[in-house]
Amino acid sequence: MTVRVARAGHGVPTVSSISESLLVFSDVHLGSDIQEISNGAAHQIRRSASVDHDLVCLLAHYRAQKPPAERWRIVIAGDFIDFIGMTVSPHQPDSLETALTDEERRHGVGNASDHARLKLARVVERHSDVFAALSRFVADGHALSLVHGNHDIEFHWDAVKDDFREALFSYVVASHAPTPSREEFFARIEFNPWFFYRDGVAYIEHGHQYDSFCATDHIMAPLSPLDPRRVARGFCDILLRHVVRPTRGMKEHGHEHVGLGYYLSFGARLGWSGMVGLGVNFAKAVAEMFTLRRAHLSAAACLIRTDHERRVAALASATRLGLGRLRALLALQSQPITSTVGGIMRGVLLDRLAVAFVALSTLFVLGLVALVVGVGRVAPCVAGGVVLAWIALHVYFSRQRTVDPAEHMVDRAAHLAKLFPAAFVVMGHTHIPAAAAAGTATYINVGSWAEEAPDAHDSSNSGDDLAYRAARTHLVIHVRDDRPEARFCTWAETGPEEMLAPALAQSPTPPRVIAS
Repeated sequence: MTVRVARAGHGVPTVSSISESLLVFSDVHLGSDIQEISNGAAHQIRRSASVDHDLVCLLAHYRAQKPPAERWRIVIAGDFIDFIGMTVSPHQPDSLETALTDEERRHGVGNASDHARLKLARVVERHSDVFAALSRFVADGHALSLVHGNHDIEFHWDAVKDDFREALFSYVVASHAPTPSREEFFARIEFNPWFFYRDGVAYIEHGHQYDSFCATDHIMAPLSPLDPRRVARGFCDILLRHVVRPTRGMKEHGHEHVGLGYYLSFGARLGWSGMVGLGVNFAKAVAEMFTLRRAHLSAAACLIRTDHERRVAALASATRLGLGRLRALLALQSQPITSTVGGIMRGVLLDRLAVAFVALSTLFVLGLVALVVGVGRVAPCVAGGVVLAWIALHVYFSRQRTVDPAEHMVDRAAHLAKLFPAAFVVMGHTHIPAAAAAGTATYINVGSWAEEAPDAHDSSNSGDDLAYRAARTHLVIHVRDDRPEARFCTWAETGPEEMLAPALAQSPTPPRVIAS
């Protein structure tokens, strides 16, 4: 295999020849529990301490294992840092060059470069054990690749990348262990804004670009046309900041399989004041989505699109993957749901609310007419027709709204394997470990390392919430005798344990998937 080390700027890699074994995991969400702004209603997110401890143990375990290749390369398949999930308030002596907006004063600093740097500093301080373990891994001569996810797209900023490298290097210096030079250490850390690829072995990306609720318009230039100093916010980012985090008892996860009835009953449990507050926050979120949609039709959006195309062309040239192949990859991605009025209405259930309002209004008017003038047997028939139409439209709109992208990601993986021949197509994003045949490859979702500690004082917790445990899954890929093989494992107290073996790719020389 080859090593691709990213240059600062566009994430365009250079190429050298060092054989590597890959250690892949995803969705750690460091910083998800940082909440420095309290608006009275929100509950404090409590990240499980055990998940960080287990991650440190995993890093120590593989650091002590000599791989068949010349070195290890850790590939974090997105969402290592939860930039959008945390709420950070600037304090003295914090300094920000990008002035706070009204929304950022309410919900915490945003995603401008200096805002993201402040968030990263808080994360490094909060999760020092994880950063120390990761720094020792790299200091031992191994490499690290970070694929950008939708929660850490702020790695787009070069200053944030530099701060991340500096933070890791500072732990190496503080350990008083033999220290590589700063240049050598930094060269072992790369950032992949789009995907990580080893020809014939593995294609790895986060997977959010196949989820219309989380996709960004321009993966290589994810800037906001409202203010190019900031990263563009997506549907989930807006709802998380405006609605989920400020609302006590509302969880970030679990929205894939609930409908309008759940949110109406949830609002009712908040009481009148809570319901009004939730409604106001919801309205502000929807207004921002429509503002974002209009901005993507502006001249500023055209400039961002041009910059994105330039960066894609530079990546195609540097990697020799070909511009046509990268454009075909772009064509596989989902359109962000905020790009159309219908998508926004469907995403926030306004289509079903509108149908319900029209149906109830029609029934109300029909009832008044029946009382005043009387219409005999016609009124029940018309009322029945309205109810049937209401039910039919509700079912239709429900089927149009698919929140869980898991099946779509498996489908895309088969197409990816044709564009980028590899034994394994690996993603994260859904937090659910999975494995399936995907054309000539094996699709693997490496799950997550994100886990909230249960709040015993929060009556909104259900038994399922209290029992939730992060998958703690990871994938180990070696190449033996020019043939890729992988171990799909979960981390337990005794070390890595075998997951159910993924389905083998149907190819003339299929990869081996073996137990740990």
